[in-house]
Amino acid sequence: MGVPDVSHATLALLQGTVDLLILRALRQGPAHGYAVSRWVRERTDGVLSLEDAALYQALHRLDARGWIASEWGLSENNRRAKFYALTPTGRTQLRAEVSAWRRYADAVFKVLEPA
Repeated sequence: MGVPDVSHATLALLQGTVDLLILRALRQGPAHGYAVSRWVRERTDGVLSLEDAALYQALHRLDARGWIASEWGLSENNRRAKFYALTPTGRTQLRAEVSAWRRYADAVFKVLEPA
């Protein structure tokens, strides 16, 4: 089995990763779904992107958990859009998720290092 070429493909994202990316994007301030997706794509130099279905499912899930709140507003081009913002509970969750991901990444890098 060969190694997949990710140079021209978007990496598949796990549900927990999508949640973390959204929470981190919203730390910048309230944003609509497209702006969240754009922030992730730009921040990762196009390596990661959020599929619309996964993005909006995650936004609804995070809203239901109370980690984000939503309200209707106008986008940059004067279109009606739902804007999402971190709640205090979401900020706490973001800190916990970042800590867990750093521990996970450190462990993976230890495995990847030559012995």
